[in-house]
Amino acid sequence: MITNVRSDRVKQVKALGRRSARDKAGLFLVEGRQAVRELIRFAPMSIRDVYLDAEATERHPDLRELAGEWADGAPANVRRFVHDCSPQVLAAMCDTEQPQGIIAVARPIDRPLADVLAGSPKFVVICTNVRDPGNAGTVIRGADATGADAVILSDASVDLYNPKLVRSSVGSLWHLPISRGSSIEEIFAACRAAGLTLHAADGVGETLLPDVDLATPHAWVMGNEAWGLEPEVREQCDDVVRVPIYGHAESLNLAMAATVCLYASAAAQN
Repeated sequence: MITNVRSDRVKQVKALGRRSARDKAGLFLVEGRQAVRELIRFAPMSIRDVYLDAEATERHPDLRELAGEWADGAPANVRRFVHDCSPQVLAAMCDTEQPQGIIAVARPIDRPLADVLAGSPKFVVICTNVRDPGNAGTVIRGADATGADAVILSDASVDLYNPKLVRSSVGSLWHLPISRGSSIEEIFAACRAAGLTLHAADGVGETLLPDVDLATPHAWVMGNEAWGLEPEVREQCDDVVRVPIYGHAESLNLAMAATVCLYASAAAQN
């Protein structure tokens, strides 16, 4: 059992809360029961380590068993371990103030832009200049729930492996293809080559969501939480779409608007 909160291992895991450390190590932190469960189920080859405290082992024996099965089946030449640790050690490694007793360290799972657009996607979501990790994670969760074919984060958006983004995706990070790091120009060119119509979602749009033809392959383009989409980005899209507001709310936040648009896509495609 790991009990020394000042050990190098604990410091290295804790450091993954910083992007510079994540980029250098090629690893990221996964916190929470559901996120770790989905990681083990859907992306076991990306796991480096799993850490549990005694309370998590007792309260969630299924997770311990699942983690044990993963470790037992791991190739001998891949370093994979399930580690017991004290609650103090687990807390010292976590980014959140109230850890749930289990975390994992994993390798990146994003894919090249060309890969996520292969196979004739029906609808995808593009995030450009999305800076809030909670919003980005919730968009990924919404895309997963609606059956979107992919999520694409531009190079101007938050890091896909930010701990808050990973937590807010609640495991959806491993359920659908995700690409990151391409410029918006590269993303638009690749989407057009894949036969996707580009719908900019923005409050200034003249086209209302119910009036958009979503039966054909398309991509939703979502912008910054504060200022929306830049004019030059909107101009490159095929249309600018506004979610109608029937009450007195000034607007919807990014994650809410994205989810509404994605559900409209799902309804039109199914």
